[in-house]
Amino acid sequence: MTGLTVYGAQYSGSTAVEAALTLIGQPYTLIEGATWAEADARERVAAANPMRQIPTLVSPDGAVMTESAAILIHLADAHREAQLAPPIGDPRRAQFLRWMLYVSSAIYALHWIKPDVRRIGAEPAQRERVHDAVHDRIAFCWQQMDAQLAPAGPYLLGEALTVLDLYVTVVSRFGPWRPRFYAVAPRLAPIVRRVDAEPRLAAFWDARFPFEADER
Repeated sequence: MTGLTVYGAQYSGSTAVEAALTLIGQPYTLIEGATWAEADARERVAAANPMRQIPTLVSPDGAVMTESAAILIHLADAHREAQLAPPIGDPRRAQFLRWMLYVSSAIYALHWIKPDVRRIGAEPAQRERVHDAVHDRIAFCWQQMDAQLAPAGPYLLGEALTVLDLYVTVVSRFGPWRPRFYAVAPRLAPIVRRVDAEPRLAAFWDARFPFEADER
């Protein structure tokens, strides 16, 4: 795969995809734009993704991939040499797929509500209450993952860093933010801190998702 294009933005879910490409060593063209906040960014991505959402990945032949979990699984499977996912047949594969889809559907998807609470039939005046409810649900879901996953090594699936680690590391930085994540997911906390400190990603994190002083 060469000549990839990523529609993404700082501080967004696209950084997990960009981090995977960095570990793989795959060059890509980045088209920057926070689609949840910028109308012109939504229009830029619309030609590739009519949903006007990021991340969106476009291959040199024009094939489009959307949905962060699907992109991450695809990249890991397409670049077996990077060892970013258990291969088919590996006993860890089922749990890898389970938790990738769990983070996507049970946690990341809830953030779609926050830019416009009218999407779930709430009034704009209810925005703060809806946001609090969304964050409570996300915290509950992280707590459930923490209780059930039981990491058996330095990373979520054992000895090797995978795209699941990248995904959790990025999504855990969205609301209700890392301090609450650390509180509700104490077994996952040291793993995301380890990914935060991954030397191969040091320059990348500084550029694409720098930490505030109180986040670590």
